[in-house]
Amino acid sequence: MYRSWQRWFPPEIDLCLVHLPGRGRRMTEKAFTRINSLVSVLAPVIVPEIQVPYALYGHSMGAVISFELARELVRNGRKAPEHLFVSGRRAPQWPDTDPPTYHLPHDEFIAELKRLKGTPDEVLAHPELMDLFLSLLRADFEMVDTYEFEPGQLLSCPITVYGGLSDEHVPAESCRGWNEQTSEVCRTRMVQGDHFFVRNPKLDFVNAFRQDVLSVASAPHVREMR
Repeated sequence: MYRSWQRWFPPEIDLCLVHLPGRGRRMTEKAFTRINSLVSVLAPVIVPEIQVPYALYGHSMGAVISFELARELVRNGRKAPEHLFVSGRRAPQWPDTDPPTYHLPHDEFIAELKRLKGTPDEVLAHPELMDLFLSLLRADFEMVDTYEFEPGQLLSCPITVYGGLSDEHVPAESCRGWNEQTSEVCRTRMVQGDHFFVRNPKLDFVNAFRQDVLSVASAPHVREMR
């Protein structure tokens, strides 16, 4: 899905996609179940890719991964991102009142997937496909359900947050809470769509995201660092 976003940008802006274990060609690898364990492995892997100015983007679970990855890189003395873009996720310090669901019995877990409307119907209706993806989905849910925010040094980069106007799980107020995680500017943009608006993004998100990224890339200090 994200690979197609490259067409929104000129060639000098390169999308570098993170392919996590348990997905696609890495399906045979064990998926992570803890965000801190994931970012501790991911941080050194991407160091060669961040010798040029870079930004991080993540949606939903990926938003927390991107946030914690930025903090891990800075803690390790690496260059901070120029910008953090997140979407579909309340601020990390915002309390999660929903009970954990990753350990639910099979039928209850499937019902939860249907309620969240994040799993394609063709997968839910295909028992063999569900058996294939169920362990990965549980791992992802466990990674989110067990995440605990730990206060630390504020990020020194701006943050832009995108929220879906019809997102029942991430209210606009929780999106604005990201401003507590940076010493720089934090902007919130509400766009058309529900929690999964990135799957079929409307023009308001596409145009806003493209313009926001281009603004970061065209900043004078960024151009000088290329």
